[in-house]
Amino acid sequence: MVQLALPANSRITAGKTWPRPANAKRVTEFRIYRWNPDDDANPRIDTYFVDRDDCGPMILDALIWIKSKIDSTLTFRRSCREGVCGSCAMNIDGLNTLACTRGIDEVAAPVVIYPLPHQEVIKDLVPDQTIFFAQHASIEPWLKTTTPAPEKEWLQSPEDRAKLDGLYECILCACCSTSCPSYWWNGDRYLGPAILLQAYRWLVDSRDEAKGERLDNLEDPFRLYRCHTIMNCAKTCPKHLNPAQAISHVKQMMVERRMG
Repeated sequence: MVQLALPANSRITAGKTWPRPANAKRVTEFRIYRWNPDDDANPRIDTYFVDRDDCGPMILDALIWIKSKIDSTLTFRRSCREGVCGSCAMNIDGLNTLACTRGIDEVAAPVVIYPLPHQEVIKDLVPDQTIFFAQHASIEPWLKTTTPAPEKEWLQSPEDRAKLDGLYECILCACCSTSCPSYWWNGDRYLGPAILLQAYRWLVDSRDEAKGERLDNLEDPFRLYRCHTIMNCAKTCPKHLNPAQAISHVKQMMVERRMG
């Protein structure tokens, strides 16, 4: 039997347990993944205790509280704090989600937090998304037309505009792509659910005039067809979108084109 083991320097070890806040009446325990590329040490899980009466209700509030009150070295991304930018995506209690929209009380204590899976870690809860955004750029996510530009704007009927609902809301947080086993296995070639949902958003846009070119760009055994409808993407999306459905529509477009 083949035996597989993680490299010794990738095994997660027990980290530091920080003191409980003095005189706190309501405390929630957080266990957070830590890794610093500069200290040549294994990843570890540090334990913190958050004073709930001195902290906001969201996971991101707790992370900011920890960084401000306990450990300034804790590293994570955040920006809008309103579920718009996608910066604070991470794995919380085993689910990829946004720290700013996930309530502390929605997670059973202890709250366990890791960076998004599959992507290499830059530091602590910050993943390297270079490949992810390069894949997004590869689908050319902008309006492409050949007809002369109108004097004001490209018009669109309410019916055609409605086709974009459930697509344009994607904030590229990468929660869906990093929850997809097909993307774990073929992340260098398979575009993944987030990027393919974005690709369909332009394919279905009535104002765009490059449908054939866009389909040609996706016609590849790996870029599109590694989706096996596992549905992790739809389950984990913090915006409640359905990338798997968008991917199925792209595949349908491919079939219809071949059949003429």
